[in-house]
Amino acid sequence: MIEHRQTLINIKSDLLSICISSVEKQDSYNEYSTLLHNCLNEHFDIDQCFFLLYEGETLKPFNINSSDLLNEIPWDNFESWFGQQKLVEVPDDLLKTSEFEQLTHMMLLKVGHFDVHGVLLVKSTPRWSAFTQSKYFEDFVDIVSKVLLMISKNVEVRHNENQYRKLYNMTDLFHSTMDIDLILENVLITIQENFRNFNVELILSNDQDRHTRIPIKPFDYLSERPSAIEAFVSGKITTEQADDLNCSLLNAPIKGRQAIYGILQVSAPYSYRFTSTQKEFIRMLAHASGNALENAKLYHQSHRLISDLQLINETSHRLNMRLDINEMFMFLQKQLMKSFQPMELCFVLKDNGDYKLTEASTDLFRLDEGAIYIDHVGKHFEKSQDPLFIADFSRLISKEVPYKSVMAIPMIVEQRINGFSIVLHRDSYFFSFDSFKLMQSLIHHSSLAIANSILRNQLQEMVDHDHLTKLYARNYLDKFVEHSLQNDESGMFLLIDIDNFKRINDTYGHQTGDLILVQIGEQLIKTLDNRGISARWGGEEMAVYVTNIHDDEALQLSEQIVKSIPEATNPSVTISAGLVTWNKKANVEFQKIFLQADTALYNAKNNGKNQVCLFDDSMLFQS
Repeated sequence: MIEHRQTLINIKSDLLSICISSVEKQDSYNEYSTLLHNCLNEHFDIDQCFFLLYEGETLKPFNINSSDLLNEIPWDNFESWFGQQKLVEVPDDLLKTSEFEQLTHMMLLKVGHFDVHGVLLVKSTPRWSAFTQSKYFEDFVDIVSKVLLMISKNVEVRHNENQYRKLYNMTDLFHSTMDIDLILENVLITIQENFRNFNVELILSNDQDRHTRIPIKPFDYLSERPSAIEAFVSGKITTEQADDLNCSLLNAPIKGRQAIYGILQVSAPYSYRFTSTQKEFIRMLAHASGNALENAKLYHQSHRLISDLQLINETSHRLNMRLDINEMFMFLQKQLMKSFQPMELCFVLKDNGDYKLTEASTDLFRLDEGAIYIDHVGKHFEKSQDPLFIADFSRLISKEVPYKSVMAIPMIVEQRINGFSIVLHRDSYFFSFDSFKLMQSLIHHSSLAIANSILRNQLQEMVDHDHLTKLYARNYLDKFVEHSLQNDESGMFLLIDIDNFKRINDTYGHQTGDLILVQIGEQLIKTLDNRGISARWGGEEMAVYVTNIHDDEALQLSEQIVKSIPEATNPSVTISAGLVTWNKKANVEFQKIFLQADTALYNAKNNGKNQVCLFDDSMLFQS
């Protein structure tokens, strides 16, 4: 008895050394485990022992290599093994493990009715067995547990101090930066430093900017776990034992003063239970990051709004500079590409109920792959004038498509849709809601200028064309020839007159005469096939002009025209024509060409009509 009493006194002395050491050591549990092992070896000849620390419903091992094994043993098993006792034999389930197969007993470290602090496993010796039977053993268990409790409190104080110092430093950083990347990066670093064995994920709502250096998961109501949605909606921390993921999840809302911006999700081993202290720390971290993120967003938003206003003002100013329709769309294309970084883009105009793709559209929309988007958007705008903001197009049509993010804005003037614009990106949730609103503003401010340009084009089209024959008007032909004389290498001018046209009008009436003019106009357009232009010169006279053509080819084309007219008209008529050709070597004057063609036409009329005459200088001397 005296020996056991002295042993207890010596152990208390050793444990006092452990307490003193724990004040100075950062990793006191390792120190406690080592010194406790030495103490047991010295006083009880125990050469094999393991110390397990109770932490979050699991037992964390010290001076043992197999930590994965212990994470699989819930505390509930140990609780059932001990029952009301503090010293029991090691159960068979633990003896199956190589690290524990030599051990015989395990001791529960617990002070009174308070929480468990740990478990000590030992390989029994005669001195140990004798001591456990003495009346001093209860005191031994009590003093070892109290020392562990004191060390736990010291470690917790130091740990909390460390955590809150980091939290303070991080908050200080948050107040000094508007870099969203830096804020989010430090959130992840702080969590991972304090919970090294846990996985951390940032889940941000879809109106966040995702052009960041760090990986961020977009928040999706349709696919998120209910516990994450609850945290996002309620603004409170939620936990979940995720059987399908085999882990324990903690969801902390990233909350500012104005809104909740996402979820900070921490996943731990399945059997782990987050303590109230850990939850509070993560809550404060998420709250601080939410405020910092909000401040940074507001800062960037104010700058973006200024930039957006400048962009809208610049676009409106540029579009009101009387650009033609193609120049307008090419300018808009550059603006949308610069502002939203889409992978594909198109502008579609409504033309007599059909949709016409403009030249400023990317090549995708000329393929069947792009027609899917035009068809879907076109059908939507037939029923509604509301713009489209689609985060994942594949879900909407229930099939896989290459481009998932879609924004489509109608061009509305006087409550009518004149067309629409579409931008696409391969990534789902790529476009932010702010981008959607900006694109609406750009298209809205552009719609009137585009409509005015279309009207100007239509008016110019009416001015440039003869309303009856749809051939070009004489003013347009004059400008075209003048431009050609300055810029082309050669050309031909053919002046045409309908033979005996007065007789047609007198015999069949002016309505038939007009019909013949239309038929001849259609035949001229068909024969030229976009190679040159044809115009109504006045009355029953018409003209053809072709650039960069050889003399023999010009004569051949003229003869073909003369020959085709009788077959193309009903009642059949013939034409006479005067042809002039020129090249760059000759000093050709604008009015001179018309005079020469008229002279050649007069010669064709006098020589029997229904023919073409090529101008020759000798014609000027004929009476």
